[in-house]
Amino acid sequence: MAATETTDKYFEGIGRRKSATARVRIYESSKPEFIVNDKEANDYFSTADLQYRIRQPLIDAELADKYRVTVKVTGSGVASQADAITLGVARALLVVDEDLRTKLRTNDLLKRDPRKKERKKPGKVKARKSPQWSKR
Repeated sequence: MAATETTDKYFEGIGRRKSATARVRIYESSKPEFIVNDKEANDYFSTADLQYRIRQPLIDAELADKYRVTVKVTGSGVASQADAITLGVARALLVVDEDLRTKLRTNDLLKRDPRKKERKKPGKVKARKSPQWSKR
């Protein structure tokens, strides 16, 4: 299977969320499948909500049965990884067909969520939490 991935023509998109980074490749195929880190997507993401979230750009573009998707995702937790994959799939679909931009934009699939973990400050316990105050 690895040999076919290197020779087939694909469209690529990068998605990020928190510290998760997803590299998404979309191949035209008569047999649709969704592979995340060499596992079936339903095995990688256990909840139905996350399984739907990663396929949402394909469903909204009505192309769910036309493409084979492979993803390499690293960092963060599974929910952030799912959001990163969603953005990567949406960006890859834009490479395939620029006319899908309005469909994807109306469902907020092309927006990157900029929230990240705030750094710890000196004199604080965490990013904002102060040490416990003691009167005596």
